[in-house]
Amino acid sequence: MTDVFSKAVLAWFDEHGRKHLPWQHDVTPYRVWLSEIMLQQTQVATVIPYFERFTEQYPTVQALAAAPLDEVLHLWTGLGYYARARNLHKCAQQVVTNHAGKFPDTVEQLAELPGIGESTAGAIVSIAFEKHAAILDGNVKRVLARYYAIDGWPGQSGPLKVLWDKARLHTPQQRCNHYTQAMMDLGATLCTRTKPACERCPLGDGCVARATGRQLDYPGKKPKKDKPVKSTYLLMLRAPTGELLLQQRPAVGIWGGLWSFPEYPMDTDLNAECAQRYGQPNTLELWDCYRHTFSHYHLDITPAYIELAALPDQVMEAGPSLWYNVHQPESVGLAAPVKRLLEKLAELDPLAS
Repeated sequence: MTDVFSKAVLAWFDEHGRKHLPWQHDVTPYRVWLSEIMLQQTQVATVIPYFERFTEQYPTVQALAAAPLDEVLHLWTGLGYYARARNLHKCAQQVVTNHAGKFPDTVEQLAELPGIGESTAGAIVSIAFEKHAAILDGNVKRVLARYYAIDGWPGQSGPLKVLWDKARLHTPQQRCNHYTQAMMDLGATLCTRTKPACERCPLGDGCVARATGRQLDYPGKKPKKDKPVKSTYLLMLRAPTGELLLQQRPAVGIWGGLWSFPEYPMDTDLNAECAQRYGQPNTLELWDCYRHTFSHYHLDITPAYIELAALPDQVMEAGPSLWYNVHQPESVGLAAPVKRLLEKLAELDPLAS
C-alpha cells in the first residue's frame, strides 16, 4: 500500500528540497554523523562554516579520534552546547577502538555510542547507509504534531511515543534517505515555528492544525519554570607583558573542558584575593555586568579587569592554567563569553602594534 503522506513528501523534496548542503555531497557515515551532531539545536547557516572547518582539519573519524580535545573544543568555540564536542571526540575514539574505524549500520549499535540518540542514529542509518530507519528531530516533531494535532509537550513520554509511532508509520522502505532529508527540510523551511508557509506545504490538505487554524498551538510548549539567577566575577588578569591568565575548567559542568578566566563569588574582596594569589594589582576596573543564559539558569557576569604589577612566580590554581596571548592565540576551546571578552581585551592591549 502506497503511503500518501510519504509520497507527497518525496514529490515535494524532488522539486524543492535542499540538495546542495556540504554534508549532502561525498556522503559518508562520518560526514553525516558530524553534521547531525552539529545540527542539534543549531541552524543550518550557523553549522555550515563549522562543518567545513572540521572536515578540512579532520577529514576522517581516525583523524578526529587522534586530535587533542583542546583542539576539538577550539574548533567548536562559538557553536555552543559544548557537551556535543566532548561526546563527539569520545564517540570518534570509540568508533576507532571498538569498531575498527567504521560506524555501525544499525540504530541499536549507533545509539550505544556517546552523544548519539535514537533520532540521530536513525538519520545516520537512513542517509549514510540508505537503510530503513525513522527519525524524530525537532523539525519532524513539529511537522507531525501539527499534521495530527498531537497535544502535549514532545518532551513528555506520552506525546513522544505518539510522535515516534507516526514517524515510523510514514517512513518508507524505499528512498528512506531522501525522505529523512525531506522531513527535516519541511520543518526547517516551511513548517517553521512561528510563520509556517502552509500554502506551500505538500501536507497542507491533510493537516489538522491548518484545518482548525491552530498551527501555533502545536507542538505543545514546555511547561514554564523560572530559571534561577547566579552571579560571578570573571577575573581578566593581564601580565605586564600583555598575556591574560586562563584556566581550564573541570571536564564536567558548564563550559566543561574549556578555558576561561578565573571565576570568583560576588562577595570576594578582589584586591585582597588578587594580592594573595597573583601579586599586587596595578589597576582593578569593574566592567558592566551582563547576563549569559544557560538551559537551566541565568548567569550574571561582572568582568573585572586587573593589570598586575609583575608576573607571578607561580599561579595558585586548582587546574591547568596558561598565559594567553590575544595576538598569537593558542588553539584551545573557549567559552563564548570568554571569547568575546578576549576580543575586547585585544583592542585594549597597550602592547599591541
